[in-house]
Order: sequence, then C-alpha cells, then structure tokens
Amino acid sequence: MINTVYRLASPRRFEIAFSDIEPHESVIVRPTHLSICNADQRYYQGTRDAKVLQQKLPMALIHEGVGEVISDPSGRFCAGDRVVMVPNIPCEQDDCIAENYLRSSRFCGSSADGFLQEYIGIEPERLVPLTPGIDLDVAAFTELVSVSVHAVTRFMDIAHRRRERIGVWGDGNLAFITSLVLSRMLPDSRVYVFGISREKLSDFSFADGAYLTTEIPDELTVDHAFECVGANGSPVAIEQIIDVIRPEGTIAILGVSEYPVPVNTRMILEKGLRLFGTSRSGKADFQRTVELYRAHPTVPSYLSRLIGNIVEVYDFADIKRAFELDARKAFGKTILHWKL
Repeated sequence: MINTVYRLASPRRFEIAFSDIEPHESVIVRPTHLSICNADQRYYQGTRDAKVLQQKLPMALIHEGVGEVISDPSGRFCAGDRVVMVPNIPCEQDDCIAENYLRSSRFCGSSADGFLQEYIGIEPERLVPLTPGIDLDVAAFTELVSVSVHAVTRFMDIAHRRRERIGVWGDGNLAFITSLVLSRMLPDSRVYVFGISREKLSDFSFADGAYLTTEIPDELTVDHAFECVGANGSPVAIEQIIDVIRPEGTIAILGVSEYPVPVNTRMILEKGLRLFGTSRSGKADFQRTVELYRAHPTVPSYLSRLIGNIVEVYDFADIKRAFELDARKAFGKTILHWKL
C-alpha cells in the first residue's frame, strides 16, 4: 500500500513523500495522537549542527505517539486496538547492553522516519497495548514518561539502599515526570524538587518539598539525585547536586546538553559519588509505564497537567502551526490530533 509521509525538508519547511508498506508483513497503525519533543524542535528550528541537519534531512519528525491498529497479519492485535508505538528499532540483541544503547539501533525521528505519516508499518514487538479508557492526550507522550521510568529502574539497580531523600533538579516537563515516577515507584522515599521558577514548582504538589535553587536550606541534603535540567543549565545544576548530595550517593544525568559540561571531579572523588547517564528507553520500559498508569490512576491525572496546546492537524499549515505554538510555550506538551 502507498503511504504518505510528511518530512521536514529543511528548517521550518515540510514536504510530502511517499513510501510503500507491505500490509502482509507489518502491523498497520494509524497514528491518532502525537506529541512534540524538544528534539523535534531542534530539527524544526535548525538549531542542530548544520552537518547533522544535512545528514538527516529530509526526515519525518515525532517519536512520541499512539495510534489505532488497522490490521495485523500476525494476529497479536485486533483492528481498533489502541497502542503506543515504541520508536526504538533494535537491529541486534546483546546480553549486556540494552536496546536503547546499542549503537546499531535506529530511532524514529532521528535515524529513521518518525510518526508524521498517514500510516505506520511496524513490527508487533514494537507495540504496547494501552489500557482501555486511558486519556489518549496523556498517552501520546508515553515515550517521554518511559524515559523517566527507565532512569528510575536503572537507579534502583545501581544506587545503595539508603534512599530516604531523593532530589530532582529541574522544573520542566522531564523533572515533573521523573519526580512523579519516583514518588510512585519508590513510595518510601521523600522526593524533593529544585528549580528556578516558583510558578512551575507550585505544580509539583505530589513532591515532599519544592525549593528554588537559590533558597535551599543549609541543612538539607539528599541521598541521591536526578539531573533533569540540560542545556546551559547543566553545569550549575550538577555543581549544586555535588554540593548537596551525601557521600556515596548516585547522580542520574538525564538532561541533554549540546556542549561539553565541566564537572567537579575533585568532589566526586572526595565523596565517592556515582554518576550514570540515561538516554531513551526500550520496550520493557514502555510496558512498565503502561502498567504504572494502570496501577496508579493518579499518574495519568497528574500528567494531564502537562498538556498545553492541542492542535487538530488536517494539513501542512496545521503542522507548522503546532510547531510554532510549541516553540513559544514555557511549560507543558503540545499534542497533535492527527487527522491527515
């Protein structure tokens, strides 16, 4: 079957392309609810390195989304099933390295076309069924939630057992989601959030405490920390974490920076700290995330606070309008109701 693909040809300019999907070999999914990520914005605005843009464009954007199954020759899904699409495409299996860290893996919206397509031809192993009744606007950014679930899952394997106080640095979407996931996956821990916007911090009502980074009490320490700031704020956040964290604590780095970040190795050595990075997620993390939605109904409810713009997309102009609205937002997620 002929499929229509909506690719970013150059910054702020989309074009139509066509691809062929073999319906007898793949599950055919019709995207219905998509979500724009900061990585999509960097391509759209052309803020990535010029060499990277030249190598990757034209390319369909978006790696966060859910859809409706149209057909499945494997019989594992029924027509009409609502599913979340896993954007990571592993090309091999490794007993030690997870699928999202294998250098051979491809990723929708980065090294393969993303979900801005009329239909998606996808392997059944790359789909996770959604619980009936889930808010599909929230489910649209399950991929981002799964990144936090992945980070917390790894943390639970790496960090020592004293987890009385865990700090999350950042007050954006990733920090909101990570602190919420921590509060549910580690209910016996107290979660503290540190940010720069008093208004944003007021949304973290589920946390045990929220502080401006300029007003952290002198006596407050944390056993472990998650850095969810990224960009130009990473150096300051990591420096403050190293200062506040207790000896032998674990620091999870989630924030993405385009530039090298200086780190105070002297204090890392003196305190015996552990640092680990997390990037993307795998199918198992998506499954854990959907189970988290089911086991803790308050999680989707809290996540709905992140929904900012909702754009009905019927044509190219609507795609561009969605990205322009998203670029101007201060907080939250832009959701596309995909009607193309």
